[in-house]
Amino acid sequence: MKVLVVNCGSSSIKYQVVDMTDESVLAVGLVDRVGIPGTTLKHEPIGKDEVLIKKDMPDHTAGMKLVLEVLINEEYGVLKSMDEIGAAGHRVVHGGEGFAESVIITDEVKKVIKDCFDIAPLHNPPNLMGIEACQELMSNIPHVAVFDTAFHQTMGPANYMYALPYEVYEKYRVRRYGFHGTSHFYVSHRAAEMLGKPFEECKIITLHLGNGASMAAVKGGKVVDTSMGFTPLEGLVMGTRSGDIDPAIVFFLMEKLGMDASEANSYFNKKSGMLGLSGVSNDLRDVLEAAASGNERAQIALDVYYNKLKGYIGNYMAKLNGCDCLVFTAGVGENAIDIRENVCADLDYLGIKMDVAKNKVRGKEVDVATEDSKVRIFIIPTNEELVIARDTYNLAK
Repeated sequence: MKVLVVNCGSSSIKYQVVDMTDESVLAVGLVDRVGIPGTTLKHEPIGKDEVLIKKDMPDHTAGMKLVLEVLINEEYGVLKSMDEIGAAGHRVVHGGEGFAESVIITDEVKKVIKDCFDIAPLHNPPNLMGIEACQELMSNIPHVAVFDTAFHQTMGPANYMYALPYEVYEKYRVRRYGFHGTSHFYVSHRAAEMLGKPFEECKIITLHLGNGASMAAVKGGKVVDTSMGFTPLEGLVMGTRSGDIDPAIVFFLMEKLGMDASEANSYFNKKSGMLGLSGVSNDLRDVLEAAASGNERAQIALDVYYNKLKGYIGNYMAKLNGCDCLVFTAGVGENAIDIRENVCADLDYLGIKMDVAKNKVRGKEVDVATEDSKVRIFIIPTNEELVIARDTYNLAK
């Protein structure tokens, strides 16, 4: 069976075609600026030249129709016909409390996705648009929803509840959900394989570090805790997100800066984090370069970033009562040598010792701990698309 993996954003469609007989990727692509003048489709058939198509797409249905046409194109397509696609898997950011695993999409599933619009307004609406566009064009195959929140639904109340009046949980389901679940799922399972132990016997801390960043503590095959909360704003310092702050700061700055709720939401999600603190960029590469050139604010931003990560490592080691391995993944985690080195520095009391020479790698699956380190330090490139493809295949077959 061949599976089409789809990830729709508000103005984008990312896709992959995966042959499940050997889990090989046949093609990857991106439709950018959907509904905006200047739409482009970048199609990369494996083993063939990249194709760039410029054609305005008014909506996601038109964008998906173009994707399907490209996939069966005689010159640069990877399928003889769409009949080769046995199922489609869709990334959905928020599944609320309703789903602890991936599911075949039904009208009831779509209702739950829609019910989460209030708590995931930037992600769930385009996710649902993509699902409905694909269902319209490929009504003869099963469609599967794979939720970013699902892997974290094993957390207990001690870690998912906030100390707020209980009725806000009962009425509005205000609680911690966690995100990046497919990434944490993939790398934690792969880490268990690298440790040579059953997943259910491992204590693993995963660090998904990109422009958005989150950590998870995994024990006994279940997520014990994760850093993102009700929304992806909670937790670590990120590219443009503040992470953990005193909530009274929100009210204080709303009054001082004359912001309404929407403006405040944008302020803490899009203008804060490394961008706001450094004044340089939301890209850690730029901040590292600025700090190396003597930019004091950039160095402060990095110090705050490292401090927060170290704090969560200590927090999670306490909750797990030890740790078999740390796992670095995603764009920063896989590629930023200096970031990994600074995060692991001075943690030898916790049994974490990095081999600095081994750490000088990018994007490779490797153990960079010293021989005598009690905690292994893995770099594992994430593969969220493969998780989606596997779940889709297993449900569809």
